Amino acid sequence: MQTLKNNRLSKSLVGISLSLSLLTSGTMFLSPQSAHAAAAPAATATYSATATSASKADSIVRTAQSYIGKVRYVFGVRDTKRLLLDCSAYTQMVFKQNGISIPWGSSAQAKLGTPVKNKSQLQKGDLVFFSVSKPGRINHVGIYVGNGKFISNTTSSGVVIRDMNTGYWKDRFITGRHL
Repeated sequence: MQTLKNNRLSKSLVGISLSLSLLTSGTMFLSPQSAHAAAAPAATATYSATATSASKADSIVRTAQSYIGKVRYVFGVRDTKRLLLDCSAYTQMVFKQNGISIPWGSSAQAKLGTPVKNKSQLQKGDLVFFSVSKPGRINHVGIYVGNGKFISNTTSSGVVIRDMNTGYWKDRFITGRHL
């Protein structure tokens, strides 16, 4: 019986030593902040990542809303100094101001990030894509602001927030992209 207890204790001590060895060798290449984050409980790390993502999305939406009534839509133009932009130049400008570089053109932007096919899966700050001329062809882009609404630069009204579940936009949604 005593031999069995000693054997279990030895195995436990070896396991603990191995764990500590891996922990210290794995963190010696990390910065002190990274080492601290690596040693933090998983729930804390997940919460921080989520808070950062939500904060970034809120910042993107705030930036997008700050241009309501200030931008004029001009097809195929991206003159950020004079705020003469098409829809994709507008989203490109908003994301750039939040440290995210995206290409110009709704079709090019539709290739970025992770696809979101169902409207109910959209998250604040996602790019949303629509067909406004040829059915099924992406030719308009906006930014999801939550609660079934998105903001975009339109030919008729400039930068506006619209409901994507009613009226003109209801059946024009093609996909979303989470960056």
